[in-house]
Amino acid sequence: MKKQINKSVFWALAFSVVLVFSAQSQSENSPSRDALMLESIYNETMTNAKAYDWLRFLSLQIGGRLSGSVEAEQAVEYTKSVLNDLGLDRVYLQPVMVPKWVRGAPEYAYYETAPGLSTTVPITALGGSVATPSIGLKAKVIEVKGLEELEKLGRRVIEGKIVFYNRPMNPQTIQTFDAYGACVDQRYAGALEAAKYGAVGVIVRSMNLRKDDFPHTGSMSYGESPINSRIPAAAISTNGADLLSATLRLNPETTFYFKQNCRAFPDVKSYNVIGEIKGSVYPEEIMVVGGHLDSWDLGDGAHDDGAGVVQSIEVLRTLKAIGYKPKRTLRAVLFMNEENGLRGAREYASESESLGEKHVFALESDSGGFTPRGFQFDTSPQNFERLQKWSALFYPYFTDRFELGGSGADVGPLKSQGTVLAGLRPDSQRYFDHHHSDHDTFDQVNKRELELGAAAMASLLYLIDTYGADTPTN
Repeated sequence: MKKQINKSVFWALAFSVVLVFSAQSQSENSPSRDALMLESIYNETMTNAKAYDWLRFLSLQIGGRLSGSVEAEQAVEYTKSVLNDLGLDRVYLQPVMVPKWVRGAPEYAYYETAPGLSTTVPITALGGSVATPSIGLKAKVIEVKGLEELEKLGRRVIEGKIVFYNRPMNPQTIQTFDAYGACVDQRYAGALEAAKYGAVGVIVRSMNLRKDDFPHTGSMSYGESPINSRIPAAAISTNGADLLSATLRLNPETTFYFKQNCRAFPDVKSYNVIGEIKGSVYPEEIMVVGGHLDSWDLGDGAHDDGAGVVQSIEVLRTLKAIGYKPKRTLRAVLFMNEENGLRGAREYASESESLGEKHVFALESDSGGFTPRGFQFDTSPQNFERLQKWSALFYPYFTDRFELGGSGADVGPLKSQGTVLAGLRPDSQRYFDHHHSDHDTFDQVNKRELELGAAAMASLLYLIDTYGADTPTN
């Protein structure tokens, strides 16, 4: 009888131990609070997002939104109304003076190998360029691979000619933004430097890894050079550049003709568009999410940067939809004039500093609406090590590549406040196929990829709000 009692006690104890270990195992394997919150954010965004519809209107009903244009002002009014519809705590416009540059009639170009033997090529004026003479400009061509070659050739060779900058983006560079950065100086400063040696015009190979017939515009600068010394500058498509280069090898006497009708006007007033959810615990600490509302006048600016604009608005919509109340003030800032001046970003940072505001974090999306791969952070190595631990939470969404480096042009001016900066990093392989060209159109944006980017941004902002961007205050 005693043996039977001991045996019963033994099995009862054993069963209790099994229950304890089972509960412990279940607890260890259950998702954390943060993982569940990210799942909630992704579920809401991937099911109910409005970003794609907002982008459709911005791209197809308004179109290219160059600073100072009617379309840019229409975009201001439209995005303000979208933010108002979200029922935010505050929506307002921040005035900023922006440049007004108008392209005018479409550009035209050809090269001529002999009298009457000409081939047309696609070009587009670079943003900020002066016009050619009313009858156009025709001259012999000097091909160079970069600014450093100008000095070697000297005025004797260059004077009276059109300089053709033909350094391509390096296809061996896997990070395409690095390839872009390695050759964009010829576009930005090419005309300024060529004019010093007596060149009469500049043609620049488009910043594009793909071989196509889309010329890509972009900003250029004459520095402080006198107006009467400025020479016209245009981009030529990659196919056009290859054809011109091959022709020059066969016939160095080839001439090039181009005509463009662009013009600069006095600065005009425009606006940054800002929507805000007030923080419930630390309202004085501000987190920014944003993109730039302006675009070039080619295409409809869907990837650059309509995608970043609607993703930023979507972050606020998603967090409100799931009932999340941020502890810190969350602002969506739609910056004006990133493309040819960065005036909106500078005005926002300047006014923020004058008001004594405290920005703890700023996240930008300005790399297209492609599949998100992770984030890049501009912060100290020590703080990055802490932030990097969150990457595991993004692993199920294939967005766990966290890197220490840059962030974005529009959030950059906030760095002086000690703000931790970040940029969404989508897959970059197709971005420069579209960048600054007629190929940047709404039909090139994938709805699911766009929404994945917005969900990733909302998730990162939740983590920053919960644990702090730098030294936690909670």
